[in-house]
Amino acid sequence: MHSQGNTKMFRSYQSILPSTNKLLQMKWDQTYYKEHRRLVKEAQPMVDTKAPATYMHLHLKLKKLQLEEERLATIERDNRILLEKMSYIMRTRGRVDNRNNYEYKSLNREKRQRELLRVTKENQAILKRIMMRKPEYSAHKWQREWEENQTFMDNISHFPKDWWIEEKQDEGKGSPVQKEEQKQADDRQQEEEPQSQIKDRQDDDQQQVENA
Repeated sequence: MHSQGNTKMFRSYQSILPSTNKLLQMKWDQTYYKEHRRLVKEAQPMVDTKAPATYMHLHLKLKKLQLEEERLATIERDNRILLEKMSYIMRTRGRVDNRNNYEYKSLNREKRQRELLRVTKENQAILKRIMMRKPEYSAHKWQREWEENQTFMDNISHFPKDWWIEEKQDEGKGSPVQKEEQKQADDRQQEEEPQSQIKDRQDDDQQQVENA
């Protein structure tokens, strides 16, 4: 049974579709809506967003633990055997014989010694011939020829030897090229002075002739 408030509410209900009974239409719409909500709530997603399943053998690797235990057991057994051997050696003299009194004997020993002596003598003879050999080139001769060439170069050179060093020492002076140009200008001036004097003398003579 519906309450009196809900019974009166159907009168103000506005249905989307035309109906003759508003009460029944409201109940049907509510039933359809509830069914729709239920279907939406129970709908399965198209994309699985849940966390992947957890498998125990991926986190707890029993085979790896078993192999590790077996390895540790093997190491423990080897250590125990080694300890027993060491304790036995400490208690007794042991069974280790480190003495070796064997004298090496070779049937080819004398032949190898003779071969080594022969090679040594040949090497000494070669070294002696090399030390006694006079050189084909004479360093003293090369030095003498180089000094002669330097002398010839100084004689035919336009500038004196090591002129750039002297230029650095003489600060404020011109370069050798400038000195040479200045020298040539002075020579030209000395050559031009007698010609100018002769021309002046000729001009004086011509003026005296015109005055007479």
